[in-house]
Amino acid sequence: MSWFKPADVGFATRGLLGRIGSATRLFVRLALLLPAVARRPALVRDQIHFLGNFSLGIIAISGLFVGFVLALQGYYTLEGFGSTEALGQLVALSLLRELGPVITALLFAGRAGTSLTAEIGLMRAGEQLSAMEMMAVDPVRRILAPRFWAGVVAMPVLAAVFSAIGVVGGWWVAVGMIGIDNGSFWSQMQGGVDVFRDVGNGVVKSVVFGFIVTFVALLQGYTAKPTPDGVARATTRTVVVASLSVLAMDFVLTALMFSL
Repeated sequence: MSWFKPADVGFATRGLLGRIGSATRLFVRLALLLPAVARRPALVRDQIHFLGNFSLGIIAISGLFVGFVLALQGYYTLEGFGSTEALGQLVALSLLRELGPVITALLFAGRAGTSLTAEIGLMRAGEQLSAMEMMAVDPVRRILAPRFWAGVVAMPVLAAVFSAIGVVGGWWVAVGMIGIDNGSFWSQMQGGVDVFRDVGNGVVKSVVFGFIVTFVALLQGYTAKPTPDGVARATTRTVVVASLSVLAMDFVLTALMFSL
């Protein structure tokens, strides 16, 4: 047991608690800066365009193909029970409750999250953030806060686009290829989807995921080592940490929402 050193455990624990405390303070600062960000909407608008519009292509294409696959897999499953008319309801509920918010968050982390981390990390490596501090400009207020709230706004919109295009893709496969009755597809969907329980829960999930992914991306970039290797490692950590956090929080939110 010579390899086990209590001092190393204590040092690692103290470092972990310090990082958690620093991250918590940064999150609280970003949340409290909402009124200041609201007074400069142009900054948020530009970042919404950067994060949302540039991610729209991959979100739309992914939603379309997910809708295709859901319709095919759902048909093969429901056919065994003689309930193929419920295919529209299955596709809509799968997208609105679960796949829409989760897959959008994972794609957002890989596309927009990595861009945020690399951008902030390069600012750190190029000493631009230090220069702003020397000029009495708060980089958290000027750089991080607009990007944070832009990500929170963009995520629910992207999730809605993903779900809507996924439903259209499912309809095209179900009605156009398989031959499900068009009226049955839409009527079953309208009768089985509840606005507050299904659509509302999906919106809540997407907002929470927007907080998680955007904050993780900004935190990793802001705390990255000012070297090329440090920025590269921070970008990798963004994808890993954000994806695992989204999946874990999805389980928690699902358990809370559908147990009440």
